[in-house]
Amino acid sequence: MGKLAFVFAGQGAQAVGMGKELAENFDVAMKTFDEASEALGFDIKDMIWNGDKETLMITENTQPTIVTMSVAALRVLQEKGIKPDVVAGLSLGEYTAHIASGSMNFEDGVRLVKKRGKYMQEEVPVGKGAMAAILALTADEVRECCEEASKVGVCTGANFNCPGQIVVSGEVAAVEKCCELAKAKGAKRAMLLPVSAPFHCELLIGAGEKLAKELENVEIGDMQIPVITNVTADYVGSKEDIKPLLIKQVSSSVLWEDTIRKMLADGVDTFVEVGPGKALSGFIKKITKDVNVYNVEDMASLEKTLEGLNA
Repeated sequence: MGKLAFVFAGQGAQAVGMGKELAENFDVAMKTFDEASEALGFDIKDMIWNGDKETLMITENTQPTIVTMSVAALRVLQEKGIKPDVVAGLSLGEYTAHIASGSMNFEDGVRLVKKRGKYMQEEVPVGKGAMAAILALTADEVRECCEEASKVGVCTGANFNCPGQIVVSGEVAAVEKCCELAKAKGAKRAMLLPVSAPFHCELLIGAGEKLAKELENVEIGDMQIPVITNVTADYVGSKEDIKPLLIKQVSSSVLWEDTIRKMLADGVDTFVEVGPGKALSGFIKKITKDVNVYNVEDMASLEKTLEGLNA
């Protein structure tokens, strides 16, 4: 019998109306949205269900809304008696992974990611930073492009998502240079992304330092479920390691492909993407064809997942 992993969505997965169906069908999901509203001091349900795309795209709104919706879906699975052997999340999703593991309280987590979003947004003036997706090059080829582009300014690999899909981050001129170099190396596409800040590069070290101050007020508990962190693509050793890793994560590369490969090596054969969207499911399927991949974001996907897991 193989192992089960829950993986949690990162920024970009947000959508108006997310989680409404689950909340209308499960009290535990509705209660999650209410708890988040209380913790944040505004009606998060109204923002997500009656708001607009532009409001949700503001980083300090995006982060708490995705975590709230993901935890609502997680609690529905928990209520159904489904417990993973290991958890991980893409960037922002790592906070949901810690909430799932029991190492972080939900209310603390949702308040923390709102601040995280604000600090990440404020750290680099609009127009100074950029991110770009590079398709169909190897990780080493992208690293070579970043190194060459770094002569112009900061440029680094931000998200190593899956084979042939890597995101780079840094200063505008350097990221544009990196795109040029990638195309010359044979990249199928190298395109700037519509993001508001250059996430996961050294330009965000200051945001990590501000986050560190917020983390001082957060109590971290023992992990009841092992967590694999983006920064090392390995298990978080102890609860003492959690805060330093979350601080470092803001300005470090997200090693997502390596995270999934670590799980595969440890016997995971079933993945459930918990929260909005199916981006992580897509990445996993590009990394391996030999596993079961499900997702839970609404009633139809929940029923399909429960059917698959109980088969």
